Amino acid sequence: MRLFAQGLDCVRGGRTVFASVAFSVAAGEGLCVTGRNGAGKSSLLRQIAGLVRIAQGSITLDGGDPEMSLAEQAHYLGHLDALKASLSVRENLAFWARYLGGGDTGVAAGLAALGLDALADLPAAYLSAGQRRRLSIARLVAVPRPLWLLDEPTSALDASAQERVADLMRTHLAGGGIVVAAVHGPIGLDGARELRLGDAP
Repeated sequence: MRLFAQGLDCVRGGRTVFASVAFSVAAGEGLCVTGRNGAGKSSLLRQIAGLVRIAQGSITLDGGDPEMSLAEQAHYLGHLDALKASLSVRENLAFWARYLGGGDTGVAAGLAALGLDALADLPAAYLSAGQRRRLSIARLVAVPRPLWLLDEPTSALDASAQERVADLMRTHLAGGGIVVAAVHGPIGLDGARELRLGDAP
């Protein structure tokens, strides 16, 4: 499996955010997208996820499931943690697992992987920023998908949680998955290639 991007342009609000971006990342590889604030790191991830229109160019996933779209084979983790405050930790994760087509079978594994077992019955309203982030990341485990699109995945996490997430990413790559992450600093993906987005024209 390989993710290809060729000649990508991104235009937001009439402004060219980036132009002629190209990259290729294969199964078992990580790609860290870097650059100044406003360079288009988040926009690039959202283009891959099908959430932002591609002004020009193309993105393809070779070797994936031909019956599914690229978006259906990807997890997109953005800046905002989409949680319902009145639902418990377990109920929030179960909602996302069902919404993403995975049912309830992976919920326990997701909670355990992010160290949320003891908080499973706590309403999400009482979670700290780091706990909310961990609950969002638990979706990646609860519903396996080959392509992870992660926008600053370790933001709000303490050192222990950062290492836990790094372990999850390394395990995902070892199993033949792909990680594309927008980052401002190291996230524990040693050996990942870098795609640096420059200043917009």
